[in-house]
Amino acid sequence: MTNSSATRSRGNPGTGLALAGIHLIALLALVPAFFSWSAVGVLLVLCYITGGIGITLGYHRLLTHRSLQVPKPIEYLFTFLGVLALQGGPISWVATHRRHHTYADREGDPHGMDRGFWWAHVGWLYLPNPALPTPAEERRLAADIVSDPFYRFLDRTSALWQVALGLLLFALGGWSWVIWGIFARLVVTYHLTWFVNSAAHWTGYRTFRTSDLSTNSWWVAVLTWGEGWHNNHHAFPFSARHGLRWFEFDITWLMIRVLKVVGIVRNVKVPTAAMIERLKALDPATAPAAVQAQAKSAS
Repeated sequence: MTNSSATRSRGNPGTGLALAGIHLIALLALVPAFFSWSAVGVLLVLCYITGGIGITLGYHRLLTHRSLQVPKPIEYLFTFLGVLALQGGPISWVATHRRHHTYADREGDPHGMDRGFWWAHVGWLYLPNPALPTPAEERRLAADIVSDPFYRFLDRTSALWQVALGLLLFALGGWSWVIWGIFARLVVTYHLTWFVNSAAHWTGYRTFRTSDLSTNSWWVAVLTWGEGWHNNHHAFPFSARHGLRWFEFDITWLMIRVLKVVGIVRNVKVPTAAMIERLKALDPATAPAAVQAQAKSAS
C-alpha cells in the first residue's frame, strides 16, 4: 500500500476490497470438496512460518526494534517469510510500526485505540488515515531498511511472492492447498496481527506505567507467539523478550534462546531488573478496568 496524500485523505478502498475478497474466498475452506487434512497441515505450518517467524520474529523484533542480531542471510530469510504474510513490504511495515510507538494511542498513531476497537483492528488500513507515514516519512522512520537494496526489492514485489506461493501450492496440492494455504491462512494471520493492535490495547492487565493503552493479554499472547504481552513490549520496545514473568509464556523468546545457543542469534537485548522496577505500575490490579474504560470511551 502506497501512502500517498490521496490515500491518507480519502482512504484506500482497494485495500478494503482486497481484504473482503480474501475473507470471502477463505469461506471456501468450509466446503467439503476443498477439505483435506493435508491442507489443514499446510495452513498450520504456513501460519507459523509466515506469522510466527516472518512477522513476529522477523518484521517485528528483528527489523523494527533491532532487539537481536542474526547473520544477514538469516535476516533476509526471516524478512522474506514476513513478506509472505502479505501485510506489506518491510519498509512500510517497519515505518508504520515505529510511528505507532512514537504516538501510541493518541493523535499521530496509525492504528491507535483512542479511535476505537474496530479502527485499531482493521479500519485504519482502508479508511481515511492521516497518520499513515508518507513516503518521505517512511524513508526517515525506516532509514536502515530503505538503505538496503534487497529490502527495497521486497517492498516493491511483496504481492508477487504471494502469487508465486499460490502457484507452488496449487502444483503440490491443488485448489485445496491454495484455499487453505493462501486465503484461510491469510485470514488467520491477519486477525492474529490485528488483535495485537486492538485487543492488546483494550483487555488484560498492566504491569508497567506507559502513556498508552497497551495491556498484557494472555489469550492474545497464546495466539500470537508471545506478542500479547503488549504492555511489557510498550514499556521496553527494545526487548527481544516480551513475556517478562514466569507465567508469561513467550514462544518466540524460547526460539530466540535456542537460536542463540546454536550461535545464530547474538546481541540479544532485554531490560535490566532496575529498568523493570522503575516502570512497574503503582497499582497494577486496578489498571485493567481503567484501561478498558478509556478504550471504550474512545469507541
